[in-house]
Amino acid sequence: MKLAKIVVPLVLMGLVGCKSTQPEATKNIVNVPLAVPLQANFRNEIAIARFNELLLQPDMANEQRAQLLYNRGMLYDSIGLQTLARIDFNRAVQIKPDLAEVYNFLGIHQTLEQNYGRAYEMFDAVLELDEQHEYAYLNRGIALYYGERADLAVKDFEAFLARAPKDAYRAMWLYIAQQQVDGALAKQTLAANSQALDPDEWSSQLVALYLGTLSEEAFLAQISEGVSTQEEYAQRLCEAYFYLAKRYQTKGDLASAISYFKLALATNVYEFVEHKYARLELDLLAQLNDEQDAS
Repeated sequence: MKLAKIVVPLVLMGLVGCKSTQPEATKNIVNVPLAVPLQANFRNEIAIARFNELLLQPDMANEQRAQLLYNRGMLYDSIGLQTLARIDFNRAVQIKPDLAEVYNFLGIHQTLEQNYGRAYEMFDAVLELDEQHEYAYLNRGIALYYGERADLAVKDFEAFLARAPKDAYRAMWLYIAQQQVDGALAKQTLAANSQALDPDEWSSQLVALYLGTLSEEAFLAQISEGVSTQEEYAQRLCEAYFYLAKRYQTKGDLASAISYFKLALATNVYEFVEHKYARLELDLLAQLNDEQDAS
């Protein structure tokens, strides 16, 4: 499963604006390819309507109802309706407390709300219920990273990468966390991990960009290569914008980082990790700006 995408199954019964901290434009955001923002998938909307009907049935078994709530919650999440998704996820685990995947989504939502302690508990619950649930390592690692516990995040990302060493996105998240601990070691590790990547996969270009073997201009020029649909193009741009933003953030160019995080949000690729955490990044930068203004 592609790292950057949370898969939302279409199975029935047996499926905001952020505060600106840097209003000025930046010279680095010039001639950047733009995506047509994705619209909600009509099949998902139809599936939600069907779930609404099914959930009205009074004689449904608890396990079946919990699964329907989870499936509808995933669909709400995929079109950006996070509050409705969270309501369904909470209802699902109240009915059936052993649904590991629901805790995974609840942990993501807690991370986005900056309730990091609660997020750790959710991901720990996932692994207690299903120790083979590899994405709990990714999501707990992300929560630890944003919770300023990068040393622990590195361990989770290492465990996540070990399960799929050819996945460039896993190598990227390990680098992002490790860079907070030891920048020189992070680059060495990324270079070593790049040897296992498939150069024909577009995601390997992200690693090349970070290693400095691919210029930003060349990186931007090749984004559309091999893309056949507007949806795929928007998804690829969402990823590109996010990692470009993190790169500029590391360099201390917050204006460029903010612009790229906003571009990631503008794609409307709600189910992608990069879209979700672009929103959190902007929230954190806004808080930092407020703290600086107050001091």
